[in-house]
Amino acid sequence: MAPLPQRARSYWEAHAAADRGALEAFLERERGQMPVWLVGGFGGGIAGWFVLGSPSQWAALICLGAAGAIFGFSARGGGRAERALGWFGLALALGCALVWARAEWVAAPRLDWPRVVRFEAEVERVETLAARGDLRLTVAPADPELPPRVRVSLKQDQAPDGIAAGARLALRARLAPPPPMVLPGSHDFARDLWFKRIGAVGRTLGPVTVLAPAQPSGLDGVRVRLDRHIRTALPGPSGTIATALATGDQNAVSEADADAMRRSGLTHLLSVSGLHIAAAVGAAMLLTLKLLALSERLALRFNLVLVAAGVGALAGVAYTLLTGSQVPTVRSCIAALLVLGGIALGRDALSMRLVAVGALIVLLFRPEALAGASFQLSFAAVTAIVALYGTGFARKFLERRDDGPLARIARTFAALLATGLVVEIALIPLALFHFHRAGLYGVAANLVAIPLTTFIIMPLEFGALLLDAVGLGAPLWWLTGKSIDVLLWLAHTVASAHGAVAMLASIPRWSFGAIIAGGLWLCLWTTRPRLLGLIPIAIGAGAAALSPTPDLLVTGDGRHVALVERGTPLMLRERGGDFIRDLVAEAAGFDGDPGALPGQAFSNCSRDACVARFVRGAREWRLLATRSQQSIEWRPLTRACAEADVVVSERWLPRGCTPKWLKLDRATLGRTGGVAVFLAGTPRAETVSERLGRHPWALTPPRKWAKRRASDRLGEGNNAAIRDRARDARRGVAEPR
Repeated sequence: MAPLPQRARSYWEAHAAADRGALEAFLERERGQMPVWLVGGFGGGIAGWFVLGSPSQWAALICLGAAGAIFGFSARGGGRAERALGWFGLALALGCALVWARAEWVAAPRLDWPRVVRFEAEVERVETLAARGDLRLTVAPADPELPPRVRVSLKQDQAPDGIAAGARLALRARLAPPPPMVLPGSHDFARDLWFKRIGAVGRTLGPVTVLAPAQPSGLDGVRVRLDRHIRTALPGPSGTIATALATGDQNAVSEADADAMRRSGLTHLLSVSGLHIAAAVGAAMLLTLKLLALSERLALRFNLVLVAAGVGALAGVAYTLLTGSQVPTVRSCIAALLVLGGIALGRDALSMRLVAVGALIVLLFRPEALAGASFQLSFAAVTAIVALYGTGFARKFLERRDDGPLARIARTFAALLATGLVVEIALIPLALFHFHRAGLYGVAANLVAIPLTTFIIMPLEFGALLLDAVGLGAPLWWLTGKSIDVLLWLAHTVASAHGAVAMLASIPRWSFGAIIAGGLWLCLWTTRPRLLGLIPIAIGAGAAALSPTPDLLVTGDGRHVALVERGTPLMLRERGGDFIRDLVAEAAGFDGDPGALPGQAFSNCSRDACVARFVRGAREWRLLATRSQQSIEWRPLTRACAEADVVVSERWLPRGCTPKWLKLDRATLGRTGGVAVFLAGTPRAETVSERLGRHPWALTPPRKWAKRRASDRLGEGNNAAIRDRARDARRGVAEPR
């Protein structure tokens, strides 16, 4: 190939030099943001480990980051761009390696299949689920054949006295492996339990015997006594909200109130996090300043702001410990301590660097927190707020000035409105991805709810608790209850308004990643090129809005099947529990209670099976789903399978059952987990196993359990069918066509 003419070569070299100069100039202007991107790379490595599905891919990501680091640090004549690449690659590799190592470090034995056992155990933790009337115990069984940590539930009214951390119990319970992700895109409970080292969950059967009683002590005892005291002073729904604000325990909040708070965008008020820590720290600082300033000698000899910051820090730490040191509370406390440290050092009270340091501290000790909605929502909100007040618009219109009273009120209201709007916009994609729903009226609701909670409810409750020491707290408790009633009225009113909630069945992970990457680019840079982040945000949001709704949803056990017809999920079994019905509605992007498939004009159902004919695109589809464990004769079953396009069953089906396209029986679902089927256009199926990949908590079909179930009857008196079914259990079932 002939070389380029000298003039053309000089032209391209000149343009490359100009581009490199522009890049170096941009990075020079943004040099203060480079440490923030270091934390972004670290988080990106952690996120990559959760998204990628196999050890070879995780190793490839680590090698990619290491290669970028080696290139960036060893490039001859490298400038700021090469060094930035090196540090980012190193952080990426370290993040992936850290979470991989932690996942292996916390590995603990898990139960293989459900069983009923009698065992003795020591109680590690007690949680009161008052809304359900349950106690949830985390226990350490003495039986070496059981996992070292198990979680069991029992009815609160049946619980004997003496159950607390440290007590020894004898109990009989039905235990099961940690529940896997029910449907693609739903919450992964098995992941949470893996990092908590819980190997089985279940419910007690019969009475629980206390072998060695214990009483709540330390902070646990304080929380229990405080919970009882508050709910005695405020019986009813207001007391459950007051308990959540004081102790961080949301388990007493009724499902109706919790759902109203979610739909109205106020659920963050129930989780002790940034708002509550800020209120506690701010109140402690204000009281300290006002009280110490009464002494002229102290005011002249000491830096009262520094003293007040120290008292505020102690108040924040104490509140965090009192509320159980939950991850959101710890994050908020760290952020508050960093802000107070900035005040003490004369730095900006809140900056993107402080937010990054807070995130880094959490991720170093709990890298798995990155995958949780709580971490993402809280840091997204704080990052959006800091980015907003770093813009020229905010400095020009929202910062405080020496204005008249009306101008100050207007500026404060505009700041609250702008802050609420920016936070809601930042949180909508996260809420849709994790919960399949987002409140659209949250900005208006929070304009009332946040000041009500921060400046009225929490001070009243704190004052009532103080006055209770001398028996004078009743008037403040009455005011607290009325204030909480106003909050609940607001939540229910907004939640029931038409169009209050936006629903989305699913967001492709790549489009969610594009939105997150674009949002980080928009928030972490400070100069004009930050606007380029709007491009991936627009692409990701467009892809999310156009993502299809699944036509068929099947849970991993095959018992619950939902056909989505005109946006409404129609369930095979009408008696599915509230948990399953809510999951199915969310996965279908439906705001309401699912309907029933039996009784529809296009379905023909009996007690044992259901056949539905429906149209997708230009094609008619035929679904066959079994509804019971009753025996079905061989010939009718195989004939019905041959006529169906999709067959779903919770039982083992013989090889003779061959539908036209997809067969989802116990054997297949044992490998795939829950399935979402899309029939429009090119038919395809998304499975839980694809989502989980080869992560440590991924599906592991219990072979022993499968063999035990292989002897289930298929046809009454049909020995050949029984032998065929046993053979299927030994050899497996053919892959879906």
